Amino acid sequence: MPAMWTLLEAATEQLSTRRLLRMEGSVTKLVGTAIEATGPRTSLGDLCLVHGGEHACLAEVAGFREDKLLLVPLSEIASIAPGASVTYLQRQLAVACGQGLLGRVLNGLGEPDDGQGAIAGNVTYRPVWGRPVHPLRRRRIEHVLATGVRAIDALLTLGEGQRVGVFAGSGVGKSTLLSMIARGSEADVNVIALVGERGREVREFIERDLGEEGLARSVVIVATSDQPAYIRMKAAFVATAIAEHFRDTGKRVAFMMDSVTRFAMAQREVGLAAGEPPSSRGYTPSVFALLPQLLERTGPGETGAITAFYTVLVEGDDLNDPIADAVRGILDGHVVLSRRLANAGHYPAIDILASISRLFSTVASSDHQRQARLVRHWLSRYQEVEDLLRIGAYRSGTDAEVDIAIEKIAAIRALLEQEADEHTPFAETMARLAALTGGAP
Repeated sequence: MPAMWTLLEAATEQLSTRRLLRMEGSVTKLVGTAIEATGPRTSLGDLCLVHGGEHACLAEVAGFREDKLLLVPLSEIASIAPGASVTYLQRQLAVACGQGLLGRVLNGLGEPDDGQGAIAGNVTYRPVWGRPVHPLRRRRIEHVLATGVRAIDALLTLGEGQRVGVFAGSGVGKSTLLSMIARGSEADVNVIALVGERGREVREFIERDLGEEGLARSVVIVATSDQPAYIRMKAAFVATAIAEHFRDTGKRVAFMMDSVTRFAMAQREVGLAAGEPPSSRGYTPSVFALLPQLLERTGPGETGAITAFYTVLVEGDDLNDPIADAVRGILDGHVVLSRRLANAGHYPAIDILASISRLFSTVASSDHQRQARLVRHWLSRYQEVEDLLRIGAYRSGTDAEVDIAIEKIAAIRALLEQEADEHTPFAETMARLAALTGGAP
């Protein structure tokens, strides 16, 4: 009798962990990239397989319309016809995390995409969709994170766990600036998401900009512009989940996403396909609801910290674009890249006067703050008379402060300009700033 009870208990345990019913439905409509299907009760974000001939397309439940399910494909749609079978997998997307990710390139779903096989070592699976750390359990941001970029470290100093936006038009040097930070920062791990990137530029960024040194301590997640909108959108969440894993193990993580704008465009495609009404400049309401849910997941945790850099592609260099405006209101500072400076050969083309670090006064010493304010003042005064200087209309001695600014401008530019492969330690940057300002009493 005891043996019978043991067998019964074992069978009951097995039954509780088995799915006894095969969850199936069928396709009723396909419009654009949105698949409408019948099926059992499922949850938002559940995965399914849509069978089309010899191929199956992975899809995710993205919404509901009356008694139908709205599915968004996570792979290429092939040979799908009305009545095609849909199998519900009753699980949500998760990504493998572990030390074996370092030096690897993943696709938008977190799968290895570099031809080097499976992720080595022990891995744990983390849900792609997560919640931000509770505000009261976040550590305060109190320590400087040196980036190796003099313009940032000297005048826009960042703290460990700060989140900043890099705002620029196309071709002004966003990717190059990210690669400089990836190679030169004090972070333990880099997690880099290339969302909606041109296929040609991916290998260039990895091999030329990032290089072997940068890649060795980085994880790169790539979803190129030709891939389905939902994969481009998911790449941002996959990268964020990986960064959260490293943060929760106590690491200092530098998270870089290029770009938030292409993420928003992908979500706009998904929203319009699901029937959402367009609002500001064609962006759907879900775009503005999703942005804080993504951006708030980075930052300090209970142990480690994610210092995040989000690039924002501003149309026509308009910093009041809806996405730029929304992102600027969420993040802890912004770095503006100027086309005027780039055209003049000033790299990195950071417009210091248009940029700000909201935690500068928290992490920088009082001497550092005085020196930085003085340099910004000189830059501002020089900018006021720059046009007059070009036409020879300014006479020396008219304004003593302007005269000092003119005298100092060459040294200021020498501090702020930097080669892409040049890395300056934080102590050296501080020494150069102090020498420039004479100690700023």
